[in-house]
Amino acid sequence: MSVTALGNIDVDYGDVVSAAARLDGVAHLTPVATSRTLDEWTGAQIFFKCENLQRAGAFKFRGAYNTMVQLTAEQKRRGVVTYSSGNHAQAIALAGRILDVPTTIVMPLDAPSVKVSAVRGYGGNVVMYDRHETLREQLGAQLSEEHGLTLIPPYDHPDVMCGQGTCAKELIEQVGPIDLLLVPCGGGGLLAGSALSVGVMSPNCRIIGVEPEAGDDGARSFRTGTLQTVLNPDTIADGARTPSLGVRNFAIIKREVSDMVTVTDDSIVRAMLVIWERLKLVVEPTGAMGLAALLDKTVVAKDMRVGVILSGGNADFAALAPRLAAPH
Repeated sequence: MSVTALGNIDVDYGDVVSAAARLDGVAHLTPVATSRTLDEWTGAQIFFKCENLQRAGAFKFRGAYNTMVQLTAEQKRRGVVTYSSGNHAQAIALAGRILDVPTTIVMPLDAPSVKVSAVRGYGGNVVMYDRHETLREQLGAQLSEEHGLTLIPPYDHPDVMCGQGTCAKELIEQVGPIDLLLVPCGGGGLLAGSALSVGVMSPNCRIIGVEPEAGDDGARSFRTGTLQTVLNPDTIADGARTPSLGVRNFAIIKREVSDMVTVTDDSIVRAMLVIWERLKLVVEPTGAMGLAALLDKTVVAKDMRVGVILSGGNADFAALAPRLAAPH
């Protein structure tokens, strides 16, 4: 069993199993979709893990709940704070409502309006900031210190990571061993957590992280072996506009992940439309990146059993409309 040391913290597949037990009956067991047409186009047998149908519309609920349910009674009373452009924000707010924990969410002014509205609808206290003037990590730390709130970052946290790892665990339980798993990557929590599960449950499976071309910090980090950053990447994949991989996540990704690739925004939009049209599923841009890598042949998977995680479905249709109307 693989183990990664994170200072005085060790995480392994056993922690993913424990997270799955905490999430049992709380998180949705999301379905797996298939498409004969997409199998023919790619020459592969594709299994789409539909985290767009997860609670709060994304896989992020898994990590948020797994982390918050383990807080002490005093931490729950005081409340939590996080920073996120959307899906982790919604997940924390919803988990807070379920567990009766006050939540403060730091969100950028340009966050998708559908995600801001959802956070407020779940009862989260939204604090807006200008990403060009303020570092969200600093603002989150400041609010934590001033108000005694527990800071739960969106990906660089062992309990968040292990919660996200339950997604790949479920997929393999549902469809059996796979040859390849394509995982959208922003901060790397889903990718690292998935690697923990795949390494034990389907050890011959290659796992590839997929990023937007404009936010290629993870791919550059993977190639160089040194953590790289990117500042406010201009990409339609708002869930992947992270400044860098998490330090903890990167330690696992370096050792367990087979490759990191990037896809263009045009490829993402094409894949998103294909998912809508062929699978009849609403998926946001970040969630379509895995299929984009297959359709544009960045990843060739002929004759393979392929898992593709559709990471979220919180699409901001008003913002996407101009891109969807353009020819692709």
